[in-house]
Amino acid sequence: MNLRAGATRLIELVLVLFLVSLGVFFMVTLIPGDPAVAILGSGKPPEMYEALRQELGLDDPFLTRYMDWLGALLQGDLGQSIVPPQPDVVDRIAAALPVSLQLATMGLAMALVIALPLAMIAAAKPGGAVDRLISASMFGLLSVPSFLSGLLLIMLLVNELGIFPRSQWVRLSDSFSGNLEHAILPALVIALSEVAVFTRILRNDLVVTLQEDFVLASRAKGMPSWRVMVGDALRPSSFTLVTVLGISTGRLIGSTVVVEYLFSLPGMGSLVVSAAQNGDFPVVQGAVLVIAFIYVVVNSLIDLSYGLIDPRTRRVHA
Repeated sequence: MNLRAGATRLIELVLVLFLVSLGVFFMVTLIPGDPAVAILGSGKPPEMYEALRQELGLDDPFLTRYMDWLGALLQGDLGQSIVPPQPDVVDRIAAALPVSLQLATMGLAMALVIALPLAMIAAAKPGGAVDRLISASMFGLLSVPSFLSGLLLIMLLVNELGIFPRSQWVRLSDSFSGNLEHAILPALVIALSEVAVFTRILRNDLVVTLQEDFVLASRAKGMPSWRVMVGDALRPSSFTLVTVLGISTGRLIGSTVVVEYLFSLPGMGSLVVSAAQNGDFPVVQGAVLVIAFIYVVVNSLIDLSYGLIDPRTRRVHA
């Protein structure tokens, strides 16, 4: 990628992030409830509420409030929580984000470890007994929601067999082994919801790629089937999977609410739900913005990775 193309892509990224920030700020203003009441509590004189609204700038025009918020944002200030003890929003996000990032990363990694061999085995003989069995299993996984699979795994692996400890969270900085011990099961619940999608997508693309001339030529040379699959067919069949992987990465960070609730984990999902219930709009605003930012950046990196997967997809710029 040349300098001009890089500058164009950077400008596009900044524009998208600006529009995301505007959309997030607007949507949060639609949250019902009065922040002044949330801070002071009910039953206070009306003039107290009005004075606080003026202090917070809640009566200012929308554009004025947005520009003030954006200016503070560019300085790394996401505001202050309105729920006692009123910590900085950045501090609350900094405590919750590593939990969701770790769960999403571990879940996607586990899903790939399971999906890649399943897809290759199914694509090796499309329409065969093994392919039909794997396809049926993936349909079954797709029909099971995360909360149900989570409950079943808790009942079986925690309550009955005692393989995993009961729900709590141990940070990596406190204990590496303790963290993994408590993170594996919720990450597995996340992985199960992605395995079926990854397997079906990659299997279908592999079946098409295996009929390409360059793959048939490798087979005609007498190369082993596993080498043809891994060496020739896997990489060009990964475009759709990589795209879905990028979408899933950003989505899972903000959609682990069910898993975090089931396992009592202090991640971004729990933070957003708790803040929304308490009318803590600065926390909701900051958390949603961070999730959206990660989503946009991850998908931009995925877009850049296409040229590494197959050089033929690189754009030619003057």
